[in-house]
Amino acid sequence: MNKTTLNLAIVDDDNLVVELLKKHFIDRTHIKVGITAYDGVDFIQKLKKTDTLPDLVLLDLSMQGMNGVDTMAILKKEFSSIKIIVLSSHYNRSFMGFMLKSGANAFIPKELSLDKLLYVLEEVHDKGHYFLPEQIDVIKEQLLTNTPRPPLDKDNLLSEREIEVLKLICLQFTAKEIGEKLFITQRTVEGHKNRILLKTGVKNTAGLVIYSVQNKLINPEECFLG
Repeated sequence: MNKTTLNLAIVDDDNLVVELLKKHFIDRTHIKVGITAYDGVDFIQKLKKTDTLPDLVLLDLSMQGMNGVDTMAILKKEFSSIKIIVLSSHYNRSFMGFMLKSGANAFIPKELSLDKLLYVLEEVHDKGHYFLPEQIDVIKEQLLTNTPRPPLDKDNLLSEREIEVLKLICLQFTAKEIGEKLFITQRTVEGHKNRILLKTGVKNTAGLVIYSVQNKLINPEECFLG
């Protein structure tokens, strides 16, 4: 079965890392490296000039010029369709909460094997997020603390259908799979997801998982199955 072609960008100030990753993915027929850049400024400038935005970006945190955190802020504001995988030599699982709040869809160490990295890219593309096993306990701990439920205006409450879609997103079903389960089109699912993001005020699918557990829409154990 042919896999969907993924348009990937790589942003890292280490030229060797960029070239090695690019060469590796050239051999993977469904991965196309469209943009490479060596800092956030360079990347944003290239995004503004391209006709085809990447689906995913592998983004380093510590770079000369604009760093990864500042780059994420611009991406989330101006290029929100791009899913962000932070790939860093400064990896620390305690940073996970900050990374999610900043808009990362996954946060992984550079020591990860290339095969595992490919798996992460596919998971983020299909499901919107990926958590390393060691990160799950950290996230659960953060979620299960006594975080007050945010006040919700009546106009911003999720509809029954939106809650249904949200729960399936948290259970890691893709938009296509959700459509098949609910007998609606994939486009309709994406429309529900966009409205959910707008109403909840979170930045990505990983944020929706946290929102759902904090608001007791789903059991945290269910979110991390599979």
